[in-house]
Amino acid sequence: MKKIEHIGIAVKDIEASNQLFKVLFDKAHYKIEDVESEGVKTSFFKCGPNKIELLQATNADSPIAKFIDKKGEGIHHIAFAVEDIEKEIERLEEEGFKMIHKVPKKGADNKLIAFLHPKSTNGVLIELCQDISD
Repeated sequence: MKKIEHIGIAVKDIEASNQLFKVLFDKAHYKIEDVESEGVKTSFFKCGPNKIELLQATNADSPIAKFIDKKGEGIHHIAFAVEDIEKEIERLEEEGFKMIHKVPKKGADNKLIAFLHPKSTNGVLIELCQDISD
């Protein structure tokens, strides 16, 4: 793993949260994107060398809607940048980690993504991210 790629925060109202984080970081978000396959609208902020991704559910069956119903708003996942997502999935499975996605899929911000199951990572949802341009 190369670095923390971003931290994902589940929110109920992305517009209100955009305003809150704009004041917090003293700068506006740089991108809003819908990821229909995940039922989510995302908004990205840069904070120094790091990124924060706000996630709002776009339907009641999305993973973000279920997360907020169960736990409320807050940190949803930590994403790590990887060089080769397929090799990293294979390596982690060989080490005994449980994958939610055994095959990477297209996510927000021009990335291939795959999630590890939090039951195998001390309750933390981990996302692997590879730039599609890599």
